[in-house]
Amino acid sequence: MQRKFKTVAMAAAVVSSLTLAGCATASDDAAPGEAAGDCAPSDGPVELTFTSWVPGMDKVVELWNEQNEDIQVEFQTGPNGNSGTYQNFFNEIKAGNASDVGQIEYDALPNFRVQDGLENIAACGDILAAGDDFVDWTWSQVTFGEDNAVYAIPQDSGPMAMYYRADLFEAAGIPVPTTWEEYAAAAALIKAEGSFITNFPKTDVNWFAGMVWQNGGQWFENDGDNWGVELTSPESIEVADYWQALIDNEEVSALASFSDEWNNSFDTGQQWTWISAVWGASTLSTGAPNQAGNWRVAPMPQWEAGGEDAGNWGGSSTAVLKGSDHPYEAAQFALWLNTDPDALAMANELGGLYPASKEGATLPAFTGESEYYGGQKIYDVFAEASANVIPDFLWGPTMTQTYTDVSDGFGTVLGGSGTLADALAAGEEKTIEALKAQSIPVQE
Repeated sequence: MQRKFKTVAMAAAVVSSLTLAGCATASDDAAPGEAAGDCAPSDGPVELTFTSWVPGMDKVVELWNEQNEDIQVEFQTGPNGNSGTYQNFFNEIKAGNASDVGQIEYDALPNFRVQDGLENIAACGDILAAGDDFVDWTWSQVTFGEDNAVYAIPQDSGPMAMYYRADLFEAAGIPVPTTWEEYAAAAALIKAEGSFITNFPKTDVNWFAGMVWQNGGQWFENDGDNWGVELTSPESIEVADYWQALIDNEEVSALASFSDEWNNSFDTGQQWTWISAVWGASTLSTGAPNQAGNWRVAPMPQWEAGGEDAGNWGGSSTAVLKGSDHPYEAAQFALWLNTDPDALAMANELGGLYPASKEGATLPAFTGESEYYGGQKIYDVFAEASANVIPDFLWGPTMTQTYTDVSDGFGTVLGGSGTLADALAAGEEKTIEALKAQSIPVQE
């Protein structure tokens, strides 16, 4: 399958089933991929609503309200996206009473785009020109490769690296791995020490997607008319076969990620590494408090020695939802939220977000030494990783279903039946079925 990153506009036109209320907005009367020119400021004071599940975001909104008397934002919270907020958004969009602004993760944006649930805010003031302010691959996530189109503002990202127990590697005389070949060799040696190099997270399919992303793989494409699905691309199968070998050799644990047992395994030396995203820094420091000073961060192991590729796990955007009466003001709030230094610092301190803004990475929170990680400047590693994330990874429009189907297969593998490659093949077939069930055109 050729790797492409093209517009989903045709698919959106074909499958859109929402009847939406509201006045003319940035995307009304515009051809696919073309930003209309009628996104103008509203007359008089404006009241907006913003929905997010990030801790402390209400405090960031208070900061905005203090500085913008004529554009006041009411903050609403709820469960994380796939746990209910996204479905609430879709219901509200259909009813014509959605929040003006909503937090949407990158892997969920295509679903909203296909269902015509997002405003094209490219013509809302200086939004289109703001692309240079964000890490390139995050901007690609919110534009879908379309010219003159912006469907959200990048908020945070999840560049991946390798957390590792420096003290245990040193004591055992095992080199810290820099390639996946070395990582497998270290896994065997760590097993001989009575521990695991890491766990295989059966429910974190987006983690596995980050591995495929690093390997240059692609799960979806769109040619402007139809969606292509290939969870079994050569790059994806290479990743699957690699981890299958570690599972077969019992060199990785089957502990459920983020469980108490999993946290304890990091705190007691039963797991020596964690390939994870930048937000994992606080996960480890709170979950393994007794190991302060022993953990370090290194780049992800590479498929080829000397490589620099990184994957991404997680990250969100701030979108103006379809039907907003005030798209201009909503877009300006979304841009401020994700570029203002004070807002970014507060979002990091209270919510642990790693900004997608290029300038955000230069804030003091991301340039100093980390006491928990032995005084290492760990965010330097993640900044480099972010710059090396392949920019054209495309998510599909039914990722929640895809995650569930693949996760079910991964669980079967950890139970002793089948292979990860089998799980990907089954997930691919079910994803195609799900697309067809929603009348989303699929490449044959």
